[in-house]
Amino acid sequence: MNLSNLKPAAGATHNEKRIGRGQGSGHGGTSTRGHKGAKSRSGYSKKIGFEGGQMPIQRVLPKFGFKNLNRVEYKAINLSTLQTLAEKLNITAIDLEILYANGLTGKNDKVKILGKGELKTKLDVKANAFSKSAKEAIENLQGTTVII
Repeated sequence: MNLSNLKPAAGATHNEKRIGRGQGSGHGGTSTRGHKGAKSRSGYSKKIGFEGGQMPIQRVLPKFGFKNLNRVEYKAINLSTLQTLAEKLNITAIDLEILYANGLTGKNDKVKILGKGELKTKLDVKANAFSKSAKEAIENLQGTTVII
């Protein structure tokens, strides 16, 4: 075997369909575009949402709701998750960098600590927001909560 006799596997390639090159090619005449109409002409492109003249669905349906530009999305993390992370890494302080390093949040996520689950160790937690129950649970064990 050498470079001069390499070729693709059988059935891996197809011959190019040469359109509009005369009747002998089998694709002459209308060049596989059917007869007449806008779709057979060059430069045709249908407008987005065009339904052949019928009233388009986006004009039939009414507008609904709105997007709040001031909405703040938080990534929710429960106390049970913090407990397992603290046990796994054997740490007492948790911040956004530790959560990101362990794949619990994204680089630019805002984090809110929620009160689901049980906390057994004293933790110093830094996050963007805390629920009341989470804050109480952390502070009951003499831990601290810092809002970034």
